[in-house]
Amino acid sequence: MDERSQPRRMILNAFSMNCVSHIQQGMWTRDDTRQTEFNSLDPWMELAQVAESGCFDTIFLADVLGLYDNYKGGSDTSFQEAMQVPVNDPMLLIPAMASATENLGFAFTSSVLQAHPFTFARQLSTLDHLTNGRVAWNVVTSYLPNAGSNLGFDGLPPHEDRYAIAEEYLEVIYKLLEGSWADDAVVDDREERIYVDPRRVKEINHHGQYFDVAGPHLSAPSTQRTPVIFQAGMSERGREFAARHAECIFVVGSSRSGQALEIDLQKRARSNGRSRSDLKLIGGVAPIVGGTEAEALAKREEYEQSLSLEAGLAHISGNIGADLGDIDPDEPLENFRTERVQGFIKNLLDSAPPGTRTMGDLIKSNLAGAWLAGSAEQIADELERRFKSGIDGFNLAYTVTPGTFVDFVEGVVPILQERGLVQRDYSEGSLRKKLFGEDRLPASHAASGFRF
Repeated sequence: MDERSQPRRMILNAFSMNCVSHIQQGMWTRDDTRQTEFNSLDPWMELAQVAESGCFDTIFLADVLGLYDNYKGGSDTSFQEAMQVPVNDPMLLIPAMASATENLGFAFTSSVLQAHPFTFARQLSTLDHLTNGRVAWNVVTSYLPNAGSNLGFDGLPPHEDRYAIAEEYLEVIYKLLEGSWADDAVVDDREERIYVDPRRVKEINHHGQYFDVAGPHLSAPSTQRTPVIFQAGMSERGREFAARHAECIFVVGSSRSGQALEIDLQKRARSNGRSRSDLKLIGGVAPIVGGTEAEALAKREEYEQSLSLEAGLAHISGNIGADLGDIDPDEPLENFRTERVQGFIKNLLDSAPPGTRTMGDLIKSNLAGAWLAGSAEQIADELERRFKSGIDGFNLAYTVTPGTFVDFVEGVVPILQERGLVQRDYSEGSLRKKLFGEDRLPASHAASGFRF
């Protein structure tokens, strides 16, 4: 019996980034976090061991290739607040963390704009070999204009063009990883002095709109061949791309919007010859675990004092593509008016909790919007509720690291395990086999059409 016919279990990913400040901006100034140590290996090795002790599926590493540089007309705030800058390459952390663990998977972000697919395919194979099949690739098309400028484009290519590039990029990757080498190409015959049978390796001779790649792939097939594919785009074009290619899809929003998204993705997957069991829908949450609810709420209130409003506004400005530098945080909500980014401001105003008095109060509550504070039992209850509504698992964002993950592993994981929702031990095999029951992409996936 494979994973697809077994009872569902909750997927847990530790969500981080190879930088000082990832999502909860300003927390790096605290004494109880290791965020400023990101340049050294020790905190990453510790995080990997904490995650594996809680039977997490992966450490998922986000990334960006440019600056958030539109707040108050520039990037000064991003630098001053270490808001996703400086940022190092996430891929290079994986071999070290893999050496300190046995079963934990590693998902990392790489944009289709940043590396030629021939080069990137070899990097994927190398990582999958070194980790014995524990790698996942989060496919992104980039969204910061500065990223496009850094990569030789005239600003960021239009949204539709980026997805057109992504489609061809994946086609090249599949041809190299799935179709260039036969399973039995490596014979390792020392007596005949033949390591690879050249008849079992072929060029791909890809000639497309964006890429020309002769091949063959330079790496022998790894355990998974193509690593597990993660994807997060929720636009119309992004959902179509996810339904064709992704295995783990990040979703945001309320339970109601999440259910509607699940129905939409399931319909799109069917149109691509795939089923709901081929997809894992992953939500996001930043848990704040206390011995009691009161303790957790007190911890949250303390954390709120460390949040940086300026860094948060710089982060939001980059995400929505509009400069929020003219917002007066002390202005009462009822007086706030703006002619710009009306949709975003309206959504903010509509989401204002009772008693919120100023725009600064509201933005701070928005910055902490993913926080889920409560006792271990309360957090387990809420995650179970979301799981039963259709979400398959969660990206757990930290407020302090590794403390957020330690609290979750020690407090919440045992409750979820007792309820039969989270694995107590790892199953054998690659990351894909742990998630889906088999090492390779199934025949229903688009990649299967490019196999040797």
